[in-house]
Amino acid sequence: MAGKGETKGKILDAAEQLFAEHGFKETSLRTITSKAGVNLASVNYHFGDKKSLVRAVLARYLEQFMPLLEQELKLLLVKDDISMEEVFACTKRPLLGLDTFRRHGASTFMQLIGRGYTDVQGHLRWFITTRYDSVLTLFTQAVIKANPSLKPEHVFWRLHFTLGAVIFTMASNVALSEIAENDFGNNVTTEDILDRLIPYLAAGVDAPASQELSLVPRDIPRSAG
Repeated sequence: MAGKGETKGKILDAAEQLFAEHGFKETSLRTITSKAGVNLASVNYHFGDKKSLVRAVLARYLEQFMPLLEQELKLLLVKDDISMEEVFACTKRPLLGLDTFRRHGASTFMQLIGRGYTDVQGHLRWFITTRYDSVLTLFTQAVIKANPSLKPEHVFWRLHFTLGAVIFTMASNVALSEIAENDFGNNVTTEDILDRLIPYLAAGVDAPASQELSLVPRDIPRSAG
């Protein structure tokens, strides 16, 4: 009979794979227990409910990723002048570490983060922003230090555009590597992809703010009379 730790691990592994492939909403607890070979009572015992299981799956990666990111950001922020490339480069070692932590870890992690947005998992975003608030604050401070001309609204939009690009690229990094090898004869690693991605992201955040369109509809007058 499997021990408590082994049963919990089976549930987490099964949930991780199913959540990444099918999303949080489309994956039922019964599907997870069937794949894990355990009963529903085991999920309730170890996690309580589905929301707690979702958070536990992400926490395995976040507990590996966030401490390393915090270290990198603290080292960067002591410098007088920093660039956006340096800010985004802080994520490189933590992301590569996920591939050491679990096979295709960086890809799986980004798939799960992406599911959190597309499935509108508000509780998951709350969990991340609450539990890792200090690290996220350091990242925002680094962005502002690298580009102090950006207004808070610019930072909001550009970091969300950045997140979208990162999620798509890193969640697809295995497929992208295969395409690059088949089409161009290049053997591309996760690190190679990050080295290509970071300058692209930095250029987007560094773009002149004047290029952004006003959110005020043109056919509505700004003032009456």
